Amino acid sequence: MTTRKILTEKRVLSALLACAFLITLLISGFAEAANGMPPKRKPRVSPLLLEAQESFAPLPDKPIFKKDNPGLNAKLSLGKMLFFDTRLSKSNVFSCNSCHNLATGGVDNNQFSTGHKWQIGGRNAPTVLNASLHVAQFWDGRAEDVEAQAQGPILAGVEMGATKELVIKRLESIPQYVTLFKEAYPDDKKPLTYKHVGDAIGAFERMLITPSRFDIYLKGHENALANAEKKGLKTFMEKGCGSCHDGMGIGGHGYRKFGLHGTPKNMKDKGRYEVTKDKEDINVFKVPSLRNIELTYPYFHDGRHWTLEAAVKDMGKYQLGEKLSDKEVASIVIFLKSLTGSPPKRLIPILPPSTATTPIPDRN
Repeated sequence: MTTRKILTEKRVLSALLACAFLITLLISGFAEAANGMPPKRKPRVSPLLLEAQESFAPLPDKPIFKKDNPGLNAKLSLGKMLFFDTRLSKSNVFSCNSCHNLATGGVDNNQFSTGHKWQIGGRNAPTVLNASLHVAQFWDGRAEDVEAQAQGPILAGVEMGATKELVIKRLESIPQYVTLFKEAYPDDKKPLTYKHVGDAIGAFERMLITPSRFDIYLKGHENALANAEKKGLKTFMEKGCGSCHDGMGIGGHGYRKFGLHGTPKNMKDKGRYEVTKDKEDINVFKVPSLRNIELTYPYFHDGRHWTLEAAVKDMGKYQLGEKLSDKEVASIVIFLKSLTGSPPKRLIPILPPSTATTPIPDRN
């Protein structure tokens, strides 16, 4: 058979298949019409949703783990226990959950957190929910990721006040923890290390993803938001709020100067400048995520505002250079409340008991 004849037969066959497909569609349409049903059409996407999809993205369906710190079940169980265990603090009073309370939006709802020897910290505790999706950790971005961040507060004198040596000594004195570290890090000759403490806590924190109705909306289900919430979303975007609060986290992806249009009152914290010593970074902070913002009061790095309304007004004044009306503020707040999600359930772990060799609490 010649090549030309083969090609001709292929073309004929393709044409026949195309005709058969077209006839099937026509018959399907006629059948629906005969039954009083109009032919199915692709639903029209509103301009508001299309614009929102350009600026924001739904949360991932599954947690995103680091390649060098995979989310093994044993590690996640260990990380959860460590997150709630006050024995990581020198006084046996504070845990990660003390400042990042998972029952209250991943924060402690205080302007500044209380730490070792009842000292008061200098910055408002940001939420741990969805934090693994941020560009960096802490308000000044000094930690690369949640694994690195988890190691800091344990050793900070104003927070948990412990030392690496004390943490390891306590954990090594508890047989269940020794076993859990071996199961979580089966390929390591020395599984119980301080770095692995941070890695385990960080892996657990990567599970704290909180999808909301806004994520359903972004996936094309326009009825997921009420009309008032859509109106608030429109105002939010029209005013330019989404220029900083964008992406999956609706913030958390970059740094901005607090006070693009004038310096807010009582600005004492120099922000990222304390890390970089670059004068351009004075009053520059990581843009906070707005997810669960309804729950994470008080607001800003210094906890200066206790209501969303006051926070939105300040953002309008100092970041947008605009005096938002009460109506505009109320509309934006209605939208922001649609960003409230829920963390995974069954988070409270049962911790193993101490032993006779476990170092006792030290409040000094």
